Amino acid sequence: MKNKEVNSHQIARLAGVSRSTVSRVINNYSNVPAETREKVMKVIKQYNYFPNLSGQVLAGKSTRTVGLFMIESGPVSGDMIANFLLANVVETASSQGYYVLTQIIRDSRDPAAVRSVKESFYQRRIDGGIFIGAANHEPLIEELIAEGFAIGLVDHELPGRQEPNRIVYNFDNAGGIEQAIDYVVSLNHRHIGVITGDMKRHSGTEKFRGFMQAMDKRGLTVRPEWILDGDFDQQSGFTAMEQLLEGGGELPTAIFAANDSVAFGVMDALYKRGLRVPDDISVIGFDDHSLSARFQPPLTTVRVDFAAVMGGLTKALIGCIEHGGDTFNKVTVSTNLVIRESCKRIPT
Repeated sequence: MKNKEVNSHQIARLAGVSRSTVSRVINNYSNVPAETREKVMKVIKQYNYFPNLSGQVLAGKSTRTVGLFMIESGPVSGDMIANFLLANVVETASSQGYYVLTQIIRDSRDPAAVRSVKESFYQRRIDGGIFIGAANHEPLIEELIAEGFAIGLVDHELPGRQEPNRIVYNFDNAGGIEQAIDYVVSLNHRHIGVITGDMKRHSGTEKFRGFMQAMDKRGLTVRPEWILDGDFDQQSGFTAMEQLLEGGGELPTAIFAANDSVAFGVMDALYKRGLRVPDDISVIGFDDHSLSARFQPPLTTVRVDFAAVMGGLTKALIGCIEHGGDTFNKVTVSTNLVIRESCKRIPT
């Protein structure tokens, strides 16, 4: 008998028991005599039998699988942080005995993409899902939460929404920026510019708000021409810095970039124009990208503990799947300043 042909009926016949007994053994019910359980398990192991997943789902059993959905219009394979986030979810889920079904969503408003994600949930191929890169308000995510599915979100904020199946893990963006501005001001910088991130995402708006508040707290004015639109990628930092340089006006003495990838783009644009970091302009980032310490010069930045965020979020999601959610779960993970060589003290 080929293993792929084995079903629960044949396991029952080979073990000399009923099909319902086989089902009770598989589902670990206590009302099965030890001798019978041992006999059935011996046959199951002999023929490498695995229960049909659809049958398990129909019986209301967990698939022990979580969905991991990354909303990203650009390439993911070359993005080291994106790969770290994905790998950390997979490792954490695996340590908890769960599989991960991964999907990259190029456009969260695309009907085909929305339908594909919904099918994973409604067909019970997954027990819950984690979304990375979502805007603060994503109709798809809100619909899934309203339907009662366990949803984990990173870098997210939607005021007034505190459902027990909504699990949110964020970084302390405001605290990190406070440290960053404190540091550059301690180096006597007063003319500081900013390149923003994606303003549809929580960290984009939170970092910009934190930057403006930190400057105001110290009585420092930000010139409108020094507030530059960016995203969270290197090209946006390069483009924003190029535009500032082409304007021909006075430059800030320091630039705060929404993340390290943006900072790398800023530094590339400066080098292209023959300007040096930090001799001509200081640059500070956010995230502590794996390349930041090896960049030239090594980048001063705000370190984020991605492992704590993604590992904690994954475990919290699995806890919600297995035990249900009683209260809204929101966690903010602290950040800390990492001083390297991309910022220079200005003589008084």
